[in-house]
Amino acid sequence: MNFETIIFQKVGAIAKIKLNRPKEFNSINFKMISEMVRVLEHCSGDEEIKTVILTGEGKAFCSGGDIRLFTEYFESDPSEPFRQIIKQVNVAIILLRRMPKPVIASINGATGGGGIGLAAACDLRICASSAKFKTGYRTIGLVGDAGYTLMIPLLVGFGRATELLLLDTLIDAKQALDWGLVNHVVEDTELEQFTNNTALRLAEGPTRAFAIAKDNLNHAMIGLLERQLELERVGMTNAAKTSDYIEGVKAFLEKRKPTFTGH
Repeated sequence: MNFETIIFQKVGAIAKIKLNRPKEFNSINFKMISEMVRVLEHCSGDEEIKTVILTGEGKAFCSGGDIRLFTEYFESDPSEPFRQIIKQVNVAIILLRRMPKPVIASINGATGGGGIGLAAACDLRICASSAKFKTGYRTIGLVGDAGYTLMIPLLVGFGRATELLLLDTLIDAKQALDWGLVNHVVEDTELEQFTNNTALRLAEGPTRAFAIAKDNLNHAMIGLLERQLELERVGMTNAAKTSDYIEGVKAFLEKRKPTFTGH
C-alpha cells in the first residue's frame, strides 16, 4: 500500500504505521487522516497481521491538528476544517479500539492535541525517554478531541486530565509513566527494539483470545466513547467560532502570549 503521508510496513505478522510529515511534526491534515483510516481498515481486515505498531517519523509522534491548515479558513468559516477532519479522526479512534488485534503506540517524540488521543486509543503505549506531552488546546482556545474527554481521565484520573486540558501543563516521559498515561518508558535508542520485541510477543500470542479480551474491555465504554467523540466534534466546531480561537492561533504562530477576551 502506497501513501503520501504514511509509511506502511508489514513484516511477517507485524504491521507498522508510521506518520510521515516530520517537517510538520506529523500534524494531522486532510490527507493524513484519510490515509490513516484506510490503513487501519486494511490492518483490521488482514488476518495475517497479528499486531499493529503506530509511531511517527522524525522528532514527533503526532502534534495534533495542522494549525497552519486551520488559518486558511479564517476568512470564510474557521470551524469548517474541524467538521471535516474530526469526523475522520473519530473514525480512526473507533478503528483503533475495535481493531481485533493489539495496537502499540510507539511514542518516539513530541505528542500533543489529537496525537494524545490517538496514543490513548491504542492498547499499549511505549514511550521514548525524551518524549513530551502537551495538549495545546488552551493555548489556541480550543477543546479536547480524539476521545480525550473519556480516554485520558480513564488513564490518568479526572483531576490530572483536567489539569492537562485547562493549564496546558507540559509533562515529560517519566511523569507520563507515573501518571499512567504510558505503560513503559525506554531510552530513545532502545524504543524501536523494545517495541518490536513487545509486538513479536503479542503476535505469538492467542490472537482470537486477544480479540475477545479487547472486545470485552471495549464493551463497558465503547458506546460512551462514540457519544463523547460526537460531543467533542460539536464542541470543537463551536470553540473554533470564537474570537479567542483566532487570537490563540495567531499568537501561537507569532510566538507571543495570546490576549483572550472570553468571546
